[in-house]
Amino acid sequence: MLKTAFIGLGVMGYPMAGHLARSGYSVTVYNRTRGKADRWVTEHEGHAADTPREAAAGADVIFVCVGNDNDVRHVTYGEDGVLAGLKSGAVLVDHTTTSADLAVELKQACDATHAYFIDAPVSGGQAGAENGCLTVMCGGEESVFKRVQPVMETYAYQAQLMGESGQGQRCKMVNQICIAGVLQGLSEALVLAEKVDLPIDKVVETLQHGAAGSWQMVNRLETMARGEFDFGFAIDWMRKDLSICIEEATSHSVNLPLVKAVDRSYLLLQEQGLGRMDTSSLVKALQAGAHGAVWNSLGKE
Repeated sequence: MLKTAFIGLGVMGYPMAGHLARSGYSVTVYNRTRGKADRWVTEHEGHAADTPREAAAGADVIFVCVGNDNDVRHVTYGEDGVLAGLKSGAVLVDHTTTSADLAVELKQACDATHAYFIDAPVSGGQAGAENGCLTVMCGGEESVFKRVQPVMETYAYQAQLMGESGQGQRCKMVNQICIAGVLQGLSEALVLAEKVDLPIDKVVETLQHGAAGSWQMVNRLETMARGEFDFGFAIDWMRKDLSICIEEATSHSVNLPLVKAVDRSYLLLQEQGLGRMDTSSLVKALQAGAHGAVWNSLGKE
C-alpha cells in the first residue's frame, strides 16, 4: 500500500485525509495549526508531522489542500517545504484551487527534483469531501495520473485528466464560472417566485427534473428562501476563485461580463461583513436592490 501525506486539514482536507486512512493507506498529516493535526490522528490511524517537509519525507504521494497560490508556495518551498522532502519518483498532487500558472510552476519544480506533479482542484464542497463524492479535475502526464487516480477515488466520485499541467485548474475555472451564472439565475428566479407567492418547495420539486434542474437548485434554493447561509462555500473563497477566472480570461482576451458583475455583487456583501456566508447569499444583494449599478454595467467593459 502506498505511503501518503496530506498537507492542509481544513474543511476539505480533514475528511479527505480521513478517507485515505479508512481505505488502508499510511497517512502522515501536516496542518499549520498543530492541534487540528493531533485531533485528526486521534480519530484516524496515522501520524502528525511538524513540517511539510517531514510529512512528505518517504511518501509516495503527497496531497496539498490549502487556501490560495501563496499558501501553496508557503508549504511547498523553503527548507521546511514539501519539495525539500520529496523523494525521487514521488507524486505531488495539489487539490488547492489556484492559478494555472502556479500549476505549471510546480510541475517544473517537481521535474527538478525528479518527482511528478498533478494539479487536481476539486468540486463538491464540504459535503462532497465528507461523503467521498468529490469531482477532481486534473492536469499532468497520463501515466502519472493513472498512478494516483485509484488513491483519489477514495474520496472522489470522479477524477478526470483534462490535459497537461494547468488544465485541471482551467477546468475548475470553468466550473466556477458556471456556478456564478447558476446562482445569479436562481437568485433572480427566487425573487420573482416569492413576489408571485409560488411555494418554493414545490418549485424545486417540479423544476429539478427538467432543463432548469441543478445541484444548486436542489441543495440551495429552499435554504436561500429561508435566509440560511451558514454552510457551504464562502463568499471570500468564491471571490478568490473568480479573480483567478477573470485573470485567466483576460490573458486570453476573453471578456466575462456576468462573472465580473457577480463578483462585484459579492464584493458588496463582503463590505457588509458577510464574507463568510455561503455563495448562495448572492440573493441578498438582489433583495437589497444592490445589483442596480452593477448590472447596468454588464457587458460594457
